[in-house]
Amino acid sequence: MAYKGKFRPTNIGKYKGNWKKIQYRSLWELHIMKWCDRNNDVIKWSSEEVVIPYYSSQDNKKRRYFMDFYVKMRNGNEFLFEVKPEKETHKPKKPSRMTTKAKERFIKEDYTWKVNNDKWKTAHKLCEKRGWKFKIITEKALQSIFGYKGINNGNIRRRKQ
Repeated sequence: MAYKGKFRPTNIGKYKGNWKKIQYRSLWELHIMKWCDRNNDVIKWSSEEVVIPYYSSQDNKKRRYFMDFYVKMRNGNEFLFEVKPEKETHKPKKPSRMTTKAKERFIKEDYTWKVNNDKWKTAHKLCEKRGWKFKIITEKALQSIFGYKGINNGNIRRRKQ
């Protein structure tokens, strides 16, 4: 079940880009948007405003990577955040039994891993060049760093689309 919608920031001046067009594609993204908007240490942020050209080894084409978040902190640190499930941040393991479904799932997961890896390598290089930091935000980081409590325990209303 996908959760998506528009986000309206309280602190419009902090948003770098068109604040009327901020879209979240998951509750995790919505939580980070609220964190950026409310956190006094965040002085600037944007969602999908930083676009990084990259080369996809899977289809041998140039593509564009829309970063989930750009965040500038009061201490001067700047970050690019990518929000992903933990399972997509590791190379998938080959299934022990190669049934048709297992094979299809493995091929899809391997493709996703390789595409993500191409994107992340390019994002790392850009961040090194600009003195920024690139962070992949998984469900573990959402809980420990951003205080995410999940759908049932957090202050997030569910909205199906």
